Amino acid sequence: MIDIDAAACKKAGISPSDILSTMQGYYGGLYASNFNRFGKMYRVMIQSDPLSRKNLESLNNVKVRNNQGEMAPISQFISVEKVYGPDIISRFNLYTSMKVMVAPASGYTSGQALAALAEVAKENLPAGYTYELGGMAREEAQSSGSTTVLIFILCFVFVYLLLSAQYESYILPLAVLLSIPFGLLGSFLFVNGMSAIGSISALKMILGTMSNNIYMQIALIMLMGLLAKNAILIVEFALDRRKMGMSITWAAVLGAGARLRPILMTSLAMVVGLLPLMFAFGVGAHGNRTLGTASIGGMLIGMICQIFIVPALFVIFQYLQEKVKPMEWEDIDNTDAVTEIEQYAK
Repeated sequence: MIDIDAAACKKAGISPSDILSTMQGYYGGLYASNFNRFGKMYRVMIQSDPLSRKNLESLNNVKVRNNQGEMAPISQFISVEKVYGPDIISRFNLYTSMKVMVAPASGYTSGQALAALAEVAKENLPAGYTYELGGMAREEAQSSGSTTVLIFILCFVFVYLLLSAQYESYILPLAVLLSIPFGLLGSFLFVNGMSAIGSISALKMILGTMSNNIYMQIALIMLMGLLAKNAILIVEFALDRRKMGMSITWAAVLGAGARLRPILMTSLAMVVGLLPLMFAFGVGAHGNRTLGTASIGGMLIGMICQIFIVPALFVIFQYLQEKVKPMEWEDIDNTDAVTEIEQYAK
């Protein structure tokens, strides 16, 4: 370690930067200028001969110019001490820091690794020491907090506003929105169940382990739109039949029955298409498995629950809507619809 004597430098009219630049030129190399030759540009670097800088005694031969233009030995202004320490001191937010690179072990997700890191740091770091995440780990940790909650709230708000404009009602869209959490619950159940099964040593390589990470949150946001689509199919059909004069209860029942096949076809097609993702291998397999499992679980359970729950919610909220604003009936031109409505009308 080189310590500069500030008092001696000031007395001789030498600044510490002069000493540092002189030593940089002798030992580290210093860029001086450029020159052209044969149509090419070359950089001029100054540096002492290797034999003249191979030991500490070579400092006695290094001189620096003072304010009077005289050359003085640089050893008069510095002292050298042998110490042990890092070559470079890194800082993070103005604090001395050390960078540690970690990766999840085989069979563990990044979410589990972050949780284990937090637990170990809490138990073993001495007082005055802490840690901060960086890179993708920092983004993943932040996304599992308030940011994710805000995204989910915004998704619900946008869906609610769009449905309110479509149905011209602030009450009926709740029949769609309140059916979505059942699918999201199914997503959590599937991920936790597959994670429990994957903890068995014989199935660990096939299923792996899963957790609530960024991939699962992406699946949940995607499921909100797909589950809302299934519920809209039922509510839209039931509302049309109600406007034609059918009773609320039968309109809801027939809506579920008429839209059962389209819901099953689209939902099962998505589930089958995501099966390869659920059993993925290779690079990024953990993220793909989590995304596939969360999507399949949410779609399967959401589809089954919505067939029974959406009609019941439609009956409740359509009844409340008609208490606030009476139904405006529509003329019927379809003979089949007339027969159907006459059969189930009040």
